[in-house]
Amino acid sequence: MLSNLPTAFRPACGAQILREKEIKILAAEIDGLKNFGCLEVSPSLEGLRDENAKLKYRLNVLQKSLQEERNNRVQEIFRDAIKAQPKFGDYQCNSAMSITKMLPKTNEQKVSPREIADNISRNIPENEYIEKVEIAGPGFINVHLRKDFVSKQLSSLLVNGVQPPAIENRKKVVVDFSSPNIAKEMHVGHLRSTIIGDSMCRLFEFVGYDVLRLNHLGDWGTQFGMLIAHLQDKFPDFLTVSPPIGDLQAFYKESKRRFDTEEEFKKRAYQCVVLLQSKNPDFIKAWKLICDVSRKEFQKIYDCLDIKLIERGESYYQDKMTDIVQEFEERGFVQMDDGRKIVFVPGCSVPLTIMKSDGGFTYDTSDLAALKQRLFEEKADIIVYVVDSGQSVHLQTVFAAGQMIGWYDPAVTRVVHAAFGVVLGEDKKKFKTRSGDTVRLIELLEEGLKRSMDKLKDKERDKVLTEEELKAAQTSVAFGCIKYADLSHNRMNDYIFSFDKMLDDRGNTAAYLLYAFTRIRSIARLANIDEEMLQKAARETKILLDHEKEWKLGKCILRFPEILQKILDDLLLHTLCDYLYELATTFTEFYDNCYCVEKDRQTGELKVNMWRMLLCEATAAVMAKGFDILGIKPVQKM
Repeated sequence: MLSNLPTAFRPACGAQILREKEIKILAAEIDGLKNFGCLEVSPSLEGLRDENAKLKYRLNVLQKSLQEERNNRVQEIFRDAIKAQPKFGDYQCNSAMSITKMLPKTNEQKVSPREIADNISRNIPENEYIEKVEIAGPGFINVHLRKDFVSKQLSSLLVNGVQPPAIENRKKVVVDFSSPNIAKEMHVGHLRSTIIGDSMCRLFEFVGYDVLRLNHLGDWGTQFGMLIAHLQDKFPDFLTVSPPIGDLQAFYKESKRRFDTEEEFKKRAYQCVVLLQSKNPDFIKAWKLICDVSRKEFQKIYDCLDIKLIERGESYYQDKMTDIVQEFEERGFVQMDDGRKIVFVPGCSVPLTIMKSDGGFTYDTSDLAALKQRLFEEKADIIVYVVDSGQSVHLQTVFAAGQMIGWYDPAVTRVVHAAFGVVLGEDKKKFKTRSGDTVRLIELLEEGLKRSMDKLKDKERDKVLTEEELKAAQTSVAFGCIKYADLSHNRMNDYIFSFDKMLDDRGNTAAYLLYAFTRIRSIARLANIDEEMLQKAARETKILLDHEKEWKLGKCILRFPEILQKILDDLLLHTLCDYLYELATTFTEFYDNCYCVEKDRQTGELKVNMWRMLLCEATAAVMAKGFDILGIKPVQKM
């Protein structure tokens, strides 16, 4: 677009001007060489032809380089400049102001943003997207879309399905999330990492990335010494008879109490750690038994929330840690501190301890080993750590160490900490039970199921739904509301956990959206229009957008890929929740003002406005995909 502007308006830098001059000089030289074509055969003709070919090659390279530089500059200017602004047009472009600031200062009269906006507007080529552009204020360009274009896009969505935003190439993504500790129950603190991480994975998968969902379990360390020692005492025949550990949390607490109060037990626990780390078969078996008990409990929660994960705990990286320490030593990054081996990372206040004074490894070593494995073995383009904000300093130091040693370039590989705040109770303090204990996640989910059933019965849904439909609605509402309550808040902030608020079917809640979705799906069903009829209409019926509410809904539906692109950039999923709520309320405005089915006043016959049925279907299709990304399962009847 900017290539058609007068030179004074181009965001050209000194390097570009020099290149343009060199191109002119080379072009003149080539023209001069061409004149030799009319001469008699000359001894130097072949040499001149060679020189001509070389000059042409240099000219092409320079022109290509200059064009790439201009394109990059234009992309930089316009990347964040064009945004949806319904008050001022369908979209608004504010890049004229940015261009003004980048123009070289001269003694000539300063060019105003409005003049630049006018030049941009006049040089927009004919296209099928834009109806008109208007310049407002100091230089804002208001863009109005063509209704035919929006109508065709909606038809395409119905025929081809909801499509993700276009991506340049398929990337390998590793997402580290959930990550509970073996022998400890999952609590409400694990809820956010599990829900946010799963939703990010679903988004990455939808756009076509190759996603590795990793559960970085805390399955190694000194705590296993006391657990194994306690196992030996309580179930001495554990090697031949599987120990009936019913409550692993209680088992852990008993072993911890003994570790803190019994000196002899404490010594034996340390010996068990040494034997475990030396891979003694009996102690490896004891370790696996304890891990298996925890896995079964974790899986109950993952099944409830429909979470898919690949387990790769701290134990996976144990054999890689010696090499990590050696690599940092060989590069001269290691310092000794009271027997510890530490690494200072530029710009980071706290050093990493990669080996303790007793020769043991630390979480720092484990996380460095995990980072390197994901970069070099998994060949990840993007690595996301969905971990609470309290780990920010630690993770930023680990990332910085990876850059310092040359494992990755942040300009090429994206390694990011997707931090999140804590879950608060309604008293705005850390969410606890009345006795002050951490809330067990399984109990929270069970309470959600109970409350959602109570809500459905209050609405007398048990009288109109079959037992199977009621059960499906209960599960959908319970787990959908818990997930949505988390995802609808900016993950960086703390949020207050309240069943009453999340189960309210008014406002921006899953209960409201799930009800809205079932209502939209029921419109075609009640009009006796099946899926086959809708598909036929999508191919043959033009979607009219004459009514202002039809037009508003159509444009809102098509913004879905833009929303997903924004989330891919900043990993803030509440933007999707806000969009789905906006879409649902926009649909309600449409449905209240535009009849999908009308009764003829004279004949009494029902008339179906099929293009409006298609708008209903397009809305439902986008909402369904949005729910899928959020990990929420809607139902057809509620």
